[in-house]
Amino acid sequence: MSARRLTWMMGAVAIALSLAGCGEKLQTASGIKSDQPPYTGAGGSPFAERGWTTGDKTSWAQHLRARAQYGQNEYSRPASAAQ
Repeated sequence: MSARRLTWMMGAVAIALSLAGCGEKLQTASGIKSDQPPYTGAGGSPFAERGWTTGDKTSWAQHLRARAQYGQNEYSRPASAAQ
């Protein structure tokens, strides 16, 4: 085998390997129902907020309002809690 042919074969293998890394698989959200309203929740998840009832829209809205006002608003927090 000549050196020129070996160089061409090595180049072809390098190109084939580099192009093989460019393929991307289709990503789908399996198991997630996006047509459900957000207040339907996780259905008894241990990470759910205490006092929130799954499927109760008013309870969901109240917890969101309280979290936005007290939990995520840096201006309403006491100085010791911000540190």
